[in-house]
This record gives sequence, structure tokens and C-alpha cells, in this order.
Amino acid sequence: MNISSIVVQALPKHIDELIEYFQNEDFVDYHFSDKETGKIIVTIEGKNVEEEIKKLVKIQQLPNVITADMMMTYQEEQLDEEIKSLNGQEPVPELLKRDDIYVKDVVYNGDLRKKDFMGGV
Repeated sequence: MNISSIVVQALPKHIDELIEYFQNEDFVDYHFSDKETGKIIVTIEGKNVEEEIKKLVKIQQLPNVITADMMMTYQEEQLDEEIKSLNGQEPVPELLKRDDIYVKDVVYNGDLRKKDFMGGV
């Protein structure tokens, strides 16, 4: 299952009719709008990315929609793969188990598995 948020941009004068459309359709869920800026937030669901893209394109092709862009997405399959990957890793990196390295000599690059040491240790 995939779930994605879509930001729809329209002219303020068309917001009400688009909201009504989204509220009456079963392929999209309406959540929020700002009439002054012409923005509408909706979510779509799909069994895969292809299904979501079809729904996004359907929104993009609606009359009075200027743009519709996917902002955030949750992909169940991708999450499952990441969880398996994390579960297969050693919880404490080897670097943290060593007693021959001083903390002040470690250059942090956002991931201790991709370490770099000052002085070539």
C-alpha cells in the first residue's frame, strides 16, 4: 500500500468547485485548503507507484488545476525493505567498540559506518 499527499494549485475562484469534486470522488481524500493562496491538500492511495501516478495524472488533468505535485509519500514495500536492512545490521557500529580511537580524532560524516579519522588512524 502506498499513500501520498498531493498539493494542488488553482486560482482562488476555482477552489470551492475543486473541493466539492475531491469530496465526491473515491480515488482521492480531501484534507485542507487555503482559498487565498489557491492551495488544496489531498491524499491518494494505491497498491503500487503506478496506480498512484495514474491518480496524480488524473488530478493534474482536471479543469482549473494549475499544478498538482506529490509532496510526501509512504511506500509500505520500501519501508519493509528498510526495516529488514536495519534488522540485519549490527546495532553498535564497530567504531564504537574500539578502544584505540579517541573521540576527538573522529570526523563525523552523518554515519559512523562511513567513518573518517584524523591522522589516518
